[in-house]
Amino acid sequence: GGDNAPRPEVEGSVLAAREFGVRILLVGQPQVVRPELAKHAAPNLPIEIVPASEVITMNDHPAQAFRRKKDSSAHVAARLVREAKADGLVSAGNTGAVMTVALTAFADRFGRRALLIVGAVLMALAGATFVATNNPVLLMIAAIFGTISPSGKEVGPFLSIEQAILPQTTHDQNRTAVFSAYNLVGSLCGALGALAVGLPSLFSLPTISGYRLLVWSYVLCAIVMMVLFTSLSLTIEAKTETLSQARRIGVQRSRSMVAKLAGLFAIDAFAGGFIVQSIVAYWFYLRYETDLNALGGIFFGTNFLAALSFLAAPAIARRIGLLNMMVFTHLPSNFLLILVPFMPNLKLAVVMLLVRNLLSQLDVPTRQSYSMAVVDPDERAASAGILSVARNAGAAIAPLFTGPILGIPSLGLPFLLAGGLKIIYDVWIFALFRHVRPPEEESQ
Repeated sequence: GGDNAPRPEVEGSVLAAREFGVRILLVGQPQVVRPELAKHAAPNLPIEIVPASEVITMNDHPAQAFRRKKDSSAHVAARLVREAKADGLVSAGNTGAVMTVALTAFADRFGRRALLIVGAVLMALAGATFVATNNPVLLMIAAIFGTISPSGKEVGPFLSIEQAILPQTTHDQNRTAVFSAYNLVGSLCGALGALAVGLPSLFSLPTISGYRLLVWSYVLCAIVMMVLFTSLSLTIEAKTETLSQARRIGVQRSRSMVAKLAGLFAIDAFAGGFIVQSIVAYWFYLRYETDLNALGGIFFGTNFLAALSFLAAPAIARRIGLLNMMVFTHLPSNFLLILVPFMPNLKLAVVMLLVRNLLSQLDVPTRQSYSMAVVDPDERAASAGILSVARNAGAAIAPLFTGPILGIPSLGLPFLLAGGLKIIYDVWIFALFRHVRPPEEESQ
């Protein structure tokens, strides 16, 4: 499981087998796993592929799927452990979702600042565990409770609780500007983190030592976050008015609103899963034989333009409204996305992608601002947690179809599917919420 499977799982398995000599059983579809394993020239390593023909997707109910799909990788792997043919089972699924829902559901009752500090402590302990031990049980516990993301994206509770806090720190008229600044800083820091990954190679450090240095940097970041969280004032906490409200956990009054938004955001994220950076890069390589340096330039441009769009979002939203901003900037970007594979050469395809990215991220701060504005203020943390998990779940499903949709690169199926589904999302959310206005727009 996990994003971009089975590439990172196979790569990690090969590295573990080489460095530590552990015997590894890769459970999955051989026709998918074997070509990935062949890329690493590892015929003599103690790695064996165990066939499993079925897949449990994010749409499947876990208990029902485990009972019905007897030849799924999860079922086969569990059977190997039960029969003592394996010592442990490791899955790269979205374990951070569990922590997000659990922590954000209790955030407004037990204190947002306290839970942010707890999250940072868990993050630091998880990183330290990954450096200090090779014990698979301890690593598994650290990955689950430390909300370590296999995709590099936010899967923990920080994003959700912070999104609940931000509207409380400013007036409604400035809420979108605050979310724009929040996303801009996050994008720039994420870019710096991505650049830092190359430091071990730059200083010619051994592979494992380089990885340990990066994980210690992760621990240091967690400690800095913990210190910063302790300095937050009590004004970030939820304003609970009555004892009965204090006893409520999770989402109550906003349940219907959150359910609709969660379903729509899952569709949007599912569509976005077809055009994650790795899939787009691979498509450009297959279609135009684009080299690594050119791809680096392309994605620097897309990320830079996306970051710039955060600056423009507040001014446009003030003029046309949050929902209109979400829909009517997103729609043209999706039509541009559909046009990418129809471009006759690489240059025009890149231009179309760059223009698309200038528009496509305008809805991010406005979507966050809108979703926090239309739910009950006392339920913002729990609502943000549910919406975050809905998006993560939707995005996790799409990579399962990577092989078939890239089979014929000239068709450009990733762009067509993503653009088409996102257009459906835009039309649907506008139809459902066109009469639901945030407080600052009710007088307009």
